[in-house]
Amino acid sequence: MPDLRARCVQAAGLYRVSVMSIVEMTVAAQARTADRPTQGKRLVRHARPALGLLLPVSLAVAWEIAVRIGISDGRLVPPPSVIFATFADLARTGELQRHALATLARVAAGFGIGVAIGTLAGAITGYSVFIHRLLDPSLQALRAIPSIAWVPLFILWLGIFEASKVTLIAVGVFFPVYLGVMGAVMSVDRKIVEVGRAFRLSGAAMVRRILLPAVLPAYVIALRSGLGLGWMFVVAAEFMGASEGLGYLLVDGQQLGKPAQIVAAIVAFAVIGKTTDWMIAAAAAPLLRWEDRFSAQGEES
Repeated sequence: MPDLRARCVQAAGLYRVSVMSIVEMTVAAQARTADRPTQGKRLVRHARPALGLLLPVSLAVAWEIAVRIGISDGRLVPPPSVIFATFADLARTGELQRHALATLARVAAGFGIGVAIGTLAGAITGYSVFIHRLLDPSLQALRAIPSIAWVPLFILWLGIFEASKVTLIAVGVFFPVYLGVMGAVMSVDRKIVEVGRAFRLSGAAMVRRILLPAVLPAYVIALRSGLGLGWMFVVAAEFMGASEGLGYLLVDGQQLGKPAQIVAAIVAFAVIGKTTDWMIAAAAAPLLRWEDRFSAQGEES
């Protein structure tokens, strides 16, 4: 009888060990499955960047076919093959690189100035009720002025050289950054600020640990909006007597009757503008990993 009892205890112990081993193996397998994306998910992740090219490439192919079969002569809107040949000619002579770098330098300078002033003005106006009531009405009135309206005034003040062009771009960048920062500061949840005060955070710690994370998502969107307007304003800026730049290519193509050159300059604007926008989004992505967001399909992103 004692031997039977001992054998039962031993069997029960072995059973518990076996069950625990199976449970541990199952949990480990599930963890490995969760950590390792399936082949289908990998394909979807790699296909996402290419998906954005589907529409423009399809339109380009359709227009090329329309010109080839005679639906259009392609004189006013050249087919992609002619535009690509124009790109190749401009790149071979070095004109494309020279004009693109000149435009990029102007946008970079204007963007830097506009972001610096817009961030400071937006933060102060959003934080102080008195400053908001004092400055915001005037700035909102200035924001309604069309970009072309500034051109004769800046030429009169600063001449037709780089200073007037960079200033005009900075004006275009300033307003979306100002509005984004001011709105983000004013919309910070009062409860999280009270939590910081309850933990007796210093002013610098309050800004670093509470205010900056709360403002950062809206600030990134404001930067991207400001950059987009900077690329729009650079065209108006380069109409002010510029001798180089993608805007100069547009005017030169119009005066000489070269529609392929005009479209090539527009495509260059689109490519460079999208690249710079992607650079801002990529640089901000590591700083926004804490966000608990959902995509349009309801999945976490």
